[in-house]
Amino acid sequence: MPTLILAIAELFGTALWFTPNAVLPDLMALWTLTPADLGWLTGAVQGGFLLGTLIIGLSGLADRVDASRLFAACCLLGALSNALLPLAGGLQGAVTLRVITGMCLAGIYPVGMKLMVGWMPGRSGVGLAWLVGMLVLGTALPHGLRGLTALDEITLSWRGGIWSASLLAVLGGIMVWRLGEAPCQTRATPVRGLRLAGLSAFRIRHFRHAAGAYFGHMWELYTLWALLPLLLATRFPSLGTAELAFASFALIAIGGPCCWIGGAFSARLGSRRVAQFALAGSSLCCALYPLLSELPATGLVAFLALWSALAVVDSPQFSALSAHACPASIVGSALTMQNAIGFAISMLSLLTLIPLWQTTGPWIAWLMLPGPIIGLWCLHGYTRRQDTAPSTT
Repeated sequence: MPTLILAIAELFGTALWFTPNAVLPDLMALWTLTPADLGWLTGAVQGGFLLGTLIIGLSGLADRVDASRLFAACCLLGALSNALLPLAGGLQGAVTLRVITGMCLAGIYPVGMKLMVGWMPGRSGVGLAWLVGMLVLGTALPHGLRGLTALDEITLSWRGGIWSASLLAVLGGIMVWRLGEAPCQTRATPVRGLRLAGLSAFRIRHFRHAAGAYFGHMWELYTLWALLPLLLATRFPSLGTAELAFASFALIAIGGPCCWIGGAFSARLGSRRVAQFALAGSSLCCALYPLLSELPATGLVAFLALWSALAVVDSPQFSALSAHACPASIVGSALTMQNAIGFAISMLSLLTLIPLWQTTGPWIAWLMLPGPIIGLWCLHGYTRRQDTAPSTT
């Protein structure tokens, strides 16, 4: 039951992540924005997340306070910054609020990983798969909320989608606050001189390979998620607001159950094999999309669903491989630093590639292709001998 509560709370908390993407047409009309501004809105969250992970990881904050209280506080502050988005008045104010939201998400996602490991000793690989799956559903959730609000013919009903996401984040924070810490998890005492332990992990060969594969994966993933509504709207201009929102929700959300399935397979095949399969599949999808972008509706949506699933199913497996490669004393710092660099790469990808979408069209997929290819190359150096159960610390 505690793991289920934590997984649902992670879903509610991460609903804040892609909120403006779900209501982009409304924001574009209200503030006279261009499609390229989507990159700034999404990139601002990634930048805030990067800053937040660096602050938490290098200051030892997660070890100085109860992780459950930190999680809850970040949910509440993130909900507030998200709820103020309709009052931002333009792109500059919106970007500022999204940076704050991203910083709060740094206390939700990585801290949630720490909590899940505490509540699932000995099964952290499966637990991380459930957690990332909930992150995927949380990312898709704003699109679903937008679709529901679009069904009502109420002026400016899109605000309801934003505020609904904030309400869910508040509920998630309350759930974890009441749950508290795992009985077997005690607050660690920070050791002087080890605050930069996350950086020292890069001296470990197998960690470098696992982290490098994760970095390649991050070049593709969030750009793909940001592009999905635009790809659908361009290919099917007759789609209504609700139809587009629900379709975007389904295409992103499919990655959640696929992460859980991948976690089950990793118990038998190992995390490395699952990650290699997903990277190879998403590479193939990147290569083929420009050639298949004119498929009939059913075929194209099926292809996009497959691509979306393959792009994320490997994410928890990278964390499992990285955790296994590191000594127990630095696993938390190493994963936090890996997240920080990975999301910096995703921010760079968003700010670089999204503005090019108008000129490249479906060929933008080839600009995402180097990410999973580099990931495959890096993961090749993670030897099979190392591909066993991940550390539970």
